[in-house]
Amino acid sequence: QVQLVESGGGLVQAGDSLRLSCAASGRTFSSYVTAWFRQAPGKEREFVATISRNGDSTNHADSVKGRFTISRDNAKNTVYLQMNSLKPEDTALYYCAAGTGSWLLLYRGAQTKYNYWGQGTQVTVSS
Repeated sequence: QVQLVESGGGLVQAGDSLRLSCAASGRTFSSYVTAWFRQAPGKEREFVATISRNGDSTNHADSVKGRFTISRDNAKNTVYLQMNSLKPEDTALYYCAAGTGSWLLLYRGAQTKYNYWGQGTQVTVSS
């Protein structure tokens, strides 16, 4: 079992940057593939980015490639999402998730394959 707590969200202007953090507690954090998802008002939750257990592999959704970067620090039990050049359409509740399956199973961001979820942190980007 792992508990996930997101932080770092806020209200920013278009073009600004934010870094989200997801702190994990419980079982060994490096045992999990971790990911970020987001849900905008009135829309379904969607995949943003995922990172392998040791951090050597990542996958980002096309909508955020070149602007967002996922990373992790297993010594600190934390995964990060660096968000640059933010746009109003990035406004959403951002969730951290962790999965026990293989990288091959999880890297495409299939939500049903992730076992644990945080409560989310709100990001609002004004134009």
